[in-house]
Amino acid sequence: MDREQIARALLDSPAEAVVASDRDGAIVLWNTGAERVFGWSEAEALGQSLDLIIPEPQRARHWEGYDRVMATGISRYGEGDLLAAPAMRKDGIRISLEFTIAPVRDEAGEMSGMVSVIRDVTAGFLEMRELRKKLAEKSKAAG
Repeated sequence: MDREQIARALLDSPAEAVVASDRDGAIVLWNTGAERVFGWSEAEALGQSLDLIIPEPQRARHWEGYDRVMATGISRYGEGDLLAAPAMRKDGIRISLEFTIAPVRDEAGEMSGMVSVIRDVTAGFLEMRELRKKLAEKSKAAG
C-alpha cells in the first residue's frame, strides 16, 4: 500500500466530503462524500463557485477570508483547526458542517487553491440546540 493508494481510498470514500477549489474559488474536486453531504453530483459541482454550498448571508465573510488566504498564503485555520459553518444542500436545506482546510501551493510555492475535508454534523448541532432550549426553559421556570 502506497501514499497514492491511500489518497485514492480517502478521495473515493463516501464517508468524508472532500472539496477542492482553485485560486478563484471554483470547485476542482468533488468526491462521492461531497455528493452525499450536499446532494450535487460531481458533474454538477465541478467548475461551479463555492457559492453553490455557502448560504448567501455567509458569502461576504467567506470570500473576504478566502481572498486573504489566496493573497497571503496565511490562514488562521491552516494548522488542522476544526472549523464549523453552515452550508446549503442542493435541496435548499441548511446544514451544519465541521471541516478542516489545507492550502494548496503550486511548484513555485504560490497559493493555487484550497482543499477541505468536511463532515455534516447537523444532527448533533440540532440536538445540542434542543438541549440548550430545554435547559433555558427549566432555568426560567425555576427562577
